[in-house]
This record gives sequence, C-alpha cells and structure tokens, in this order.
Amino acid sequence: MSSPVWHPFTQHALTTEFPLVSRGEGVWLETDKGRLLDAISSWWVITHGHRHPKIVAAIKAQADQLDQAIFANLTHQPAEDVARGLIEIAPRGLAHVFYSDSGSTAVEVALKMALGFWKNTESKRGGKPRTKIIALEHAYHGDTVGTMSPGARGVFTAAYAPFLFDVVRLPFPAAGREQETLDQLKVAAKEAAALIVEPLILGSGGMLMYPPEVLRAMAIICRRNGALFIADEVMTGFGRTGTLFACNQAGVSPDIMCLSKGLTGGSLPLAVTLCTREIFDAHYSEDRSRTFFHSSSFTANPIACATARANLEIWRTEPVLERIAALGAMQEERLARFRGDPRFANVRRLGTIAALDLKVADPGYLSGIGLRLMEFFMERGVLLRPLGNTIYVMPPYGITAAELDLVYDAIAAAAAKFV
Repeated sequence: MSSPVWHPFTQHALTTEFPLVSRGEGVWLETDKGRLLDAISSWWVITHGHRHPKIVAAIKAQADQLDQAIFANLTHQPAEDVARGLIEIAPRGLAHVFYSDSGSTAVEVALKMALGFWKNTESKRGGKPRTKIIALEHAYHGDTVGTMSPGARGVFTAAYAPFLFDVVRLPFPAAGREQETLDQLKVAAKEAAALIVEPLILGSGGMLMYPPEVLRAMAIICRRNGALFIADEVMTGFGRTGTLFACNQAGVSPDIMCLSKGLTGGSLPLAVTLCTREIFDAHYSEDRSRTFFHSSSFTANPIACATARANLEIWRTEPVLERIAALGAMQEERLARFRGDPRFANVRRLGTIAALDLKVADPGYLSGIGLRLMEFFMERGVLLRPLGNTIYVMPPYGITAAELDLVYDAIAAAAAKFV
C-alpha cells in the first residue's frame, strides 16, 4: 500500500522511494536503505550534529515540567531566558523578541511589524503610512502568501500570483552590478516601508553570494531614507556564514531580524523576530487597535524554547566558532580540486557553505540534472539536494575531514558520470 504522505518540494510522479529514517547521530542518518551522510544539515537546520546530548537532555527535562501553555497572557522561564540570551548576542539596538514557529512565519511577522510600525506612527502624525516593500532579485523568504511576495516570482510562486502583493525589486548585486543595486535602492527607499534581504547569501535562489560592503551600504541607504532594514537570517544565523550572524560581517544592526533554523540547533521548530524598541513602542498604546495582531497556537512552546536555551548554552560553553572556522577551511581545501575544472562554474564559499554549478545545457532550479544528481548521491550514501545544477554542501559543524571527503568524492564521481 502506498503512503498517504505528501512530501514538501517533491514531485511524486518523479520520486517514488523515500528511505525511512530511524535514527540520527552526529552527521549521520540511519535509514532502511543504509546510512546517509547528512551533508545539508537536514535542510540547513542541524548545526551541532544530530542529537547533541545537551539538547536531548533539555528536551527530556522540559517535557517532564511543562509541555505547552498559551503565551498571549502567560509566560514561562524558557521563553524569558531565550529572549534575554538572544538580546545579549544580537546586533546592537534589537530590544524585543517575538516568537513564532518557522522561518516563513518569522518573516511574515517581520513584514507585519514593519507595516504596523508605519501605520501606527503615521496615524499619530496624520500622515500617509508607507506600504511598499523592497526585495532583491532571486530572493526567497518563505512559502506563506506574505513571504512569497518579496520572494522571486517564478516556478515557486506562479500558481499563487493572484494572492501576492507587489514589491519593488532590486537587481541582485552581482560582481560589477553592485552600484546599480545601490542606486535603485536610493530611489526606492525614499518612500518604502522596508527593505528585506538575505544577508550575504541568497539560499534557495542558488546560493548567490555578495560582499559585506554591499550589505552595509544597503543598510546605510535605508537609514538615511527612513526605510526599515529587515535582515532575514533564517538560514544565515547561528554561524553558517562564518560569524554568529551574517550582519556581524558588515557591522550592520538591522531594525528587524528573523531567526529560525539553527535557533534550536535544528532539533525542534521555533522562530523569533527581533526588533528595535522604536518598532515595539509604535505598537505600545492604551488603544487596543494598535495591538500587534499575530500569533499561533504554539507560540513560544516551552519544550522548543528549552531547546533553544540549551543551544545558546552550547554557544557559550563550547568552541563553536572554532569548529566553524575549521569547517570553512576544510571546505576551501576540498573546493580547490574543482576550481579550474571546466565541468564546473562559479566555485564559491562563504563561511561553512560551499557551492558550485555543474555546467549543463539547461541550468536553473528546474534543470533535469537536479533530481538525477540527488538520486546518485543517495545511492552513494550522501544526502545532498542540489538546487537544479547548483550543488551545495552545508554540513553540521562537527563533520570530520574524512566524512567531508566522502561528500566531495561523490561530487567528483557525479561530474564524471553526468558531464
């Protein structure tokens, strides 16, 4: 009997086998088809490795105390601790923490915060609130209707176009086009409510990278023109780009910052949207119509928050940044064999993230090579999920050199087979 499960981002007419995962440890997943080396951190979430002992212990301990409580008019210690811990390590100026459940909802919250800020601020002044959102070409910010809108229009969003709101789209600041991006932002920011960006690297858009100087310049332009600056660090946060947050490399303090994937070390779903005091204060009033109207049934789930608290403790007490630096160096060493290889283009790295494009006749997300590559890697015991012809490697930070060699040997074998 076939399974009734409908898998995400999966064309079931082309994918018929789904290995049954029974256990995870370190960088490995055990399935009914054999072991898999998790070279993409199970969709970019696992940071310290599967089943880190401190995180597992935190889940067990919290489950024995409190499973769930409404968060609208109650609070609990794990949520209070995580919020304070995040404010301590976040870029300066971020002062309040709003909980949600996923990267998409964290961004949805950010957009609503920005629009609510302008509505409440301008209603006091008697002015017209800003409502336009600015986003980058090739962006991806989530799969809810609100977050699809600032995302790139294309195969991800085509079926839902009638529901999406218009945004001002800036060209991606590719090498040689940086000034074009900044010039267009200078014009758009004069009337926009906010600019939202994935700092330093666009994930689902193809692992496209741009320098910290451009990120900093965009933040400065927004500040000078009154537009809020939203940093979507759902993927980049918690060390992926080599620093705790990607914004750190540019010396940027956003008005709003979104975090999720690595927040709990990847073990449980949880997200936060951090904002400045000014944004919180714009919603602070005895007039209940100025309330920030957003929630979910499981906002700030205590078990998830306890897991995030354990993750913050790991960052405080273990040499995580040293592991990240070591992984970045190992990635760079292994990419060297592909630089100059005529079968590949745009071999690149940012922090712990490595990416390279296999040269094919039909490049892009829907490239026919993508599914064939994924199946080939799975047969070799490596979990890689290429973005079309773009192969990327984003493993947990504790991966060993020998384990990483297995990943790059599989990439070399794929090029020999398919090109």
